[in-house]
Parts: sequence; C-alpha cells; structure tokens
Amino acid sequence: MTTRTRNRVALGLAAGGLTAVLAACGGGDGDGGGSTTPPPAQNGVTKVDADLADFRITLSEKTFEPGVYDFVAKNTGGHDHALEIEGPGGENRSETVEPGASTTLRVTLKSGTYEFYCPVDGHKDQGMKTEITVGGAEAPTNEPPSPGTGY
Repeated sequence: MTTRTRNRVALGLAAGGLTAVLAACGGGDGDGGGSTTPPPAQNGVTKVDADLADFRITLSEKTFEPGVYDFVAKNTGGHDHALEIEGPGGENRSETVEPGASTTLRVTLKSGTYEFYCPVDGHKDQGMKTEITVGGAEAPTNEPPSPGTGY
C-alpha cells in the first residue's frame, strides 16, 4: 500500500472507533424507566424551571424528593414577578424580576407540603400560586384564573 492509502485507511478506522465510543456513551439515564424526578446535577442540586406568567406559576417537574433544588424563575409575563416558597424547610424568596428576566432560588426541600406563589402586588390572590408535596404525590396543575382577574 502507498503511504496515502495507509493514511486514509487509518483515518477511516479512527473515525469509526470514535463513532463507536460516542455511541456507547450515548443518551439514556441507565435506569431503563421513565423517571419523573430529574437526576441531580453533578453538584447534588436538582434544577427545576419555574415559569412565572400573568398570573400562574408552572413548574417543569411534577414530583419532588427531599434535597437541594435550584428553581430557575423566568418571568414570561408582562409584570414584575418573584417566587416565594413556604413550607417545612422554611420561607424563601427570590429577587423580583422584570418581564423577560430570570433569577435562581436555591432551596433545601424537606418532606411535606410547600406553597409556591408570587409575593408581588397581590398576585397570589389573583391565582399566581401552586402547591407541591415533597416525598409524595404529584403537584397539581395551576390553572390560570378566570378572565377579568388581571390588570
């Protein structure tokens, strides 16, 4: 074989080997099932997205186990919002964020029931709230309030 042909064969073998290694390391969580609780991040903190809209809160996860969580609160509404969490682990509040902005609130959740709500300008009373049970049942869906309850 010529040197050029040998180089091409070696390059082809290397590419094939790399493809095999990447395929073997591919997706899947290894448990073979449909886990509803996200795996903890490498630092032991689980990330959950919290969509703060006018006037509802939607969480990206439905079930929670005790542990440390980063709630990434993104304001997708047209008014300032914040996220407050009250329950057995205490009371925690994020900073207030403008429309389009986001903030992260790190909370250690213990077993029990927690209330999530927006503490800004009576938004909680307008339906911007939801509850979760840690170590238990799924979180209920947070339906938007009936028309006429907004600004």
